[in-house]
Amino acid sequence: MQGLRDLLDKLLMFICVTLFIEMTIVGTYQIVTRYFFNSPSTISEEIVTYSFTWLSILGSAYVFGKRGHLAMTFLSSKFTGKSRIYLDLFSEVLVVLTAVMLFIYGGYIMTVENATQETASLGISMGLMYSVLPIAGVIICIYGVLNLSYMLKMLNSPDVDSYGVNPQA
Repeated sequence: MQGLRDLLDKLLMFICVTLFIEMTIVGTYQIVTRYFFNSPSTISEEIVTYSFTWLSILGSAYVFGKRGHLAMTFLSSKFTGKSRIYLDLFSEVLVVLTAVMLFIYGGYIMTVENATQETASLGISMGLMYSVLPIAGVIICIYGVLNLSYMLKMLNSPDVDSYGVNPQA
Protein backbone atom coordinates (compact mmCIF):
# COMPACT_ATOMS: atom_id res chain seq x y z
CA MET A 1 0.00 0.00 0.00
CA GLN A 2 2.80 2.42 0.87
CA GLY A 3 4.39 1.74 -2.52
CA LEU A 4 1.19 2.78 -4.29
CA ARG A 5 0.98 5.94 -2.17
CA ASP A 6 4.61 6.82 -2.90
CA LEU A 7 4.11 6.25 -6.64
CA LEU A 8 0.95 8.35 -6.69
CA ASP A 9 2.66 11.11 -4.66
CA LYS A 10 5.62 11.24 -7.04
CA LEU A 11 3.43 11.17 -10.14
CA LEU A 12 1.18 13.98 -8.90
CA MET A 13 4.15 16.02 -7.73
CA PHE A 14 5.84 15.60 -11.13
CA ILE A 15 2.68 16.64 -13.00
CA CYS A 16 2.09 19.66 -10.72
CA VAL A 17 5.71 20.84 -10.95
CA THR A 18 5.68 20.39 -14.73
CA LEU A 19 2.45 22.37 -15.03
CA PHE A 20 3.88 25.12 -12.82
CA ILE A 21 7.05 25.37 -14.91
CA GLU A 22 4.98 25.38 -18.11
CA MET A 23 2.73 28.12 -16.71
CA THR A 24 5.76 30.22 -15.78
CA ILE A 25 7.29 29.92 -19.24
CA VAL A 26 4.05 30.52 -21.14
CA GLY A 27 3.04 33.35 -18.78
CA THR A 28 6.40 35.05 -19.32
CA TYR A 29 5.98 34.65 -23.08
CA GLN A 30 2.53 36.23 -22.82
CA ILE A 31 3.89 39.22 -20.89
CA VAL A 32 6.76 39.73 -23.35
CA THR A 33 4.48 39.60 -26.40
CA ARG A 34 1.95 41.95 -24.81
CA TYR A 35 4.26 44.64 -23.42
CA PHE A 36 7.32 44.52 -25.67
CA PHE A 37 5.80 43.61 -29.03
CA ASN A 38 2.32 45.05 -28.42
CA SER A 39 0.86 41.83 -29.82
CA PRO A 40 -0.82 39.78 -27.05
CA SER A 41 -1.17 36.05 -27.52
CA THR A 42 -4.64 34.67 -26.81
CA ILE A 43 -3.36 31.11 -27.12
CA SER A 44 -0.91 31.55 -24.26
CA GLU A 45 -3.62 33.06 -22.06
CA GLU A 46 -5.83 30.03 -22.61
CA ILE A 47 -2.96 27.62 -21.98
CA VAL A 48 -2.14 29.29 -18.67
CA THR A 49 -5.81 29.34 -17.63
CA TYR A 50 -6.37 25.64 -18.27
CA SER A 51 -2.98 24.66 -16.84
CA PHE A 52 -3.82 26.56 -13.66
CA THR A 53 -7.14 24.71 -13.43
CA TRP A 54 -5.46 21.32 -13.80
CA LEU A 55 -2.70 22.31 -11.36
CA SER A 56 -5.20 23.47 -8.73
CA ILE A 57 -7.40 20.38 -8.93
CA LEU A 58 -4.56 17.84 -9.09
CA GLY A 59 -2.75 19.73 -6.33
CA SER A 60 -5.83 19.50 -4.14
CA ALA A 61 -6.00 15.74 -4.77
CA TYR A 62 -2.38 15.50 -3.61
CA VAL A 63 -3.15 17.49 -0.47
CA PHE A 64 -6.13 15.23 0.31
CA GLY A 65 -3.80 12.26 0.00
CA LYS A 66 -1.48 13.81 2.55
CA ARG A 67 -4.46 14.64 4.79
CA GLY A 68 -3.17 18.20 4.69
CA HIS A 69 -6.44 19.82 3.69
CA LEU A 70 -8.00 22.52 5.77
CA ALA A 71 -9.93 21.17 8.71
CA MET A 72 -11.70 22.61 11.68
CA THR A 73 -9.95 20.74 14.45
CA PHE A 74 -11.65 22.32 17.45
CA LEU A 75 -13.75 19.15 17.79
CA SER A 76 -11.39 16.46 16.58
CA SER A 77 -8.47 17.72 18.68
CA LYS A 78 -10.46 16.79 21.80
CA PHE A 79 -10.31 13.10 20.87
CA THR A 80 -7.45 10.61 20.94
CA GLY A 81 -7.14 6.87 20.53
CA LYS A 82 -10.03 4.83 19.18
CA SER A 83 -12.57 7.63 19.36
CA ARG A 84 -10.29 9.81 17.19
CA ILE A 85 -9.84 6.97 14.71
CA TYR A 86 -13.61 6.52 14.43
CA LEU A 87 -14.02 10.26 13.86
CA ASP A 88 -11.28 10.26 11.21
CA LEU A 89 -12.80 7.18 9.57
CA PHE A 90 -16.15 8.97 9.33
CA SER A 91 -14.48 12.06 7.90
CA GLU A 92 -12.54 10.04 5.33
CA VAL A 93 -15.68 8.17 4.22
CA LEU A 94 -17.40 11.54 3.68
CA VAL A 95 -14.44 12.73 1.59
CA VAL A 96 -14.58 9.58 -0.57
CA LEU A 97 -18.35 9.86 -1.03
CA THR A 98 -17.98 13.51 -2.02
CA ALA A 99 -15.23 12.62 -4.48
CA VAL A 100 -17.40 9.90 -6.02
CA MET A 101 -20.52 12.04 -6.31
CA LEU A 102 -19.05 15.41 -7.28
CA PHE A 103 -15.72 14.71 -8.90
CA ILE A 104 -16.23 11.36 -10.59
CA TYR A 105 -19.96 11.36 -11.38
CA GLY A 106 -20.40 15.12 -11.82
CA GLY A 107 -17.06 15.48 -13.60
CA TYR A 108 -17.93 12.64 -15.97
CA ILE A 109 -21.23 14.31 -16.85
CA MET A 110 -19.49 17.65 -17.46
CA THR A 111 -16.81 15.96 -19.55
CA VAL A 112 -19.32 14.13 -21.74
CA GLU A 113 -21.69 17.09 -22.13
CA ASN A 114 -18.87 19.42 -23.17
CA ALA A 115 -16.95 16.97 -25.36
CA THR A 116 -18.14 18.60 -28.59
CA GLN A 117 -17.53 22.17 -27.45
CA GLU A 118 -14.11 23.58 -28.35
CA THR A 119 -11.97 26.17 -26.60
CA ALA A 120 -11.88 29.60 -28.25
CA SER A 121 -8.20 29.88 -29.16
CA LEU A 122 -6.77 26.38 -28.98
CA GLY A 123 -9.66 24.47 -30.55
CA ILE A 124 -9.31 21.69 -27.96
CA SER A 125 -12.34 19.83 -26.66
CA MET A 126 -13.71 21.30 -23.44
CA GLY A 127 -14.35 17.69 -22.43
CA LEU A 128 -10.59 17.27 -22.24
CA MET A 129 -10.34 20.30 -19.98
CA TYR A 130 -13.11 18.99 -17.70
CA SER A 131 -11.63 15.48 -17.61
CA VAL A 132 -9.40 16.57 -14.74
CA LEU A 133 -12.44 16.31 -12.44
CA PRO A 134 -13.04 12.56 -12.72
CA ILE A 135 -9.28 11.95 -12.81
CA ALA A 136 -8.83 13.85 -9.54
CA GLY A 137 -11.89 12.09 -8.10
CA VAL A 138 -10.35 8.68 -8.75
CA ILE A 139 -7.06 9.83 -7.22
CA ILE A 140 -8.85 11.18 -4.12
CA CYS A 141 -10.71 7.86 -3.79
CA ILE A 142 -7.46 5.89 -4.04
CA TYR A 143 -5.92 8.08 -1.36
CA GLY A 144 -9.11 7.70 0.69
CA VAL A 145 -8.91 3.91 0.56
CA LEU A 146 -5.23 4.07 1.53
CA ASN A 147 -6.04 6.40 4.43
CA LEU A 148 -8.95 4.21 5.55
CA SER A 149 -6.79 1.08 5.51
CA TYR A 150 -4.14 2.86 7.60
CA MET A 151 -6.76 3.97 10.13
CA LEU A 152 -8.25 0.47 10.34
CA LYS A 153 -4.76 -0.90 10.88
CA MET A 154 -4.20 1.66 13.66
CA LEU A 155 -7.50 0.59 15.27
CA ASN A 156 -6.00 -2.84 16.01
CA SER A 157 -2.53 -1.53 16.78
CA PRO A 158 -0.98 -1.46 20.26
CA ASP A 159 -0.19 2.22 19.57
CA VAL A 160 -3.89 3.03 19.25
CA ASP A 161 -3.88 5.22 22.39
CA SER A 162 -1.27 7.54 20.88
CA TYR A 163 -3.32 8.12 17.71
CA GLY A 164 -4.29 11.76 17.41
CA VAL A 165 -1.97 12.94 20.19
CA ASN A 166 -0.14 16.09 19.18
CA PRO A 167 3.49 15.69 20.38
CA GLN A 168 4.03 19.46 20.34
CA ALA A 169 1.11 20.25 22.63
